[in-house]
Amino acid sequence: MKHLLHNARVLTDAGFRDDLHVLVDGDRIAAVGPSDGSRETQAGRHDLQGAYLVPGFIDCQVNGGGDALFNDDPSVETIARIARAHREFGTTGLLPTLISTDSGTMRAAIEAVDRAIGEKVPGVLGIHLEGPFLAAARKGVHDAGEFRAPSREEIELVCSLKHGRTLLTVAPECVPVEVIREWVERGVIVCLGHSAADYAQTRAALDAGARGFTHLFNAMTPLGSREPGVVGAALEDAESWCGVIVDGFHAHPASLRVALAAKPRGKIFLVTDAMPPVGGAQSQFKLGDRIIECRDGRCTTADGTLAGSALDMAGAVRNAVVQAGEPLAEAVRMASRYPSAFLGLENGRGRIAPGCLADFAVLDKDLRVRETWIGGERQTH
Repeated sequence: MKHLLHNARVLTDAGFRDDLHVLVDGDRIAAVGPSDGSRETQAGRHDLQGAYLVPGFIDCQVNGGGDALFNDDPSVETIARIARAHREFGTTGLLPTLISTDSGTMRAAIEAVDRAIGEKVPGVLGIHLEGPFLAAARKGVHDAGEFRAPSREEIELVCSLKHGRTLLTVAPECVPVEVIREWVERGVIVCLGHSAADYAQTRAALDAGARGFTHLFNAMTPLGSREPGVVGAALEDAESWCGVIVDGFHAHPASLRVALAAKPRGKIFLVTDAMPPVGGAQSQFKLGDRIIECRDGRCTTADGTLAGSALDMAGAVRNAVVQAGEPLAEAVRMASRYPSAFLGLENGRGRIAPGCLADFAVLDKDLRVRETWIGGERQTH
């Protein structure tokens, strides 16, 4: 079926335009053209009443949503529930994220993502394995009892996803560079995080093919005058990407602005690190044996340790404008085009252009999500 979306402020590669329509044919964008030049009489016309029409958001770090946590039940049903919750906030593509756990749960999670993609659960792009090859000194909310060096069986397990992208977060001091190189050569996207590494160790992992950094500034060695650490290596390297959690708790706005000034444009993208309260009804959940409370948008353990976030992608975009001072068009790209490029999906996602998938978020003047479209279909929340 064809849809003609019109009367909107459309985000194109050149910026926002208010004189364009977007023609959707099936799951793809067929044309983007002048509003007064359409002869598509067979298309269903959809008046967006002056709203912003932007590419759907892509979130590379989603632990949970809709009161469900991926670690608790790594199944197709859980994945579908999480994806449905995040669609309400404009997310059209995500990586269900598994926090450090045993290899049996890792295998179940990978198999569930494969099935979810095979069953065409809307929005599932792959999996993010955040651990368990991490450093106890920078464990964050992870259970350090699960941390370990990768065995040959686990090296193979990480490479076992048949469909979609596999993103793996490791501490570079905990994994041999030859293993990082092997994973990269076999198609795994390796990011660095939860690490006490020094600059040289971090640089060696980048040279072995690591592509980026997980939640920049958090759970990693900071930039120092005599030891640049993980943060220094991340900010210096022009080729790598950095995910950032812009919720007002994980990073000071000034630190975000420094990172944006240091990195080439397009190399910093938004993630949520979302937990079950996003799109859910409950303000409390369990992570392993620990109770996590979500108050005033902040998820913490009893001792105050941050435990993911209650952030959604539309909120991240608003915060990037208000806290980091980014223009709206750039904030949206940080939630769409740039994570798409990081995942190697930029030819089909993250842009409003002919040939791209018809994945959209429709935002009102307050940047709240009014509608979400995936593959040319308007989604119910």
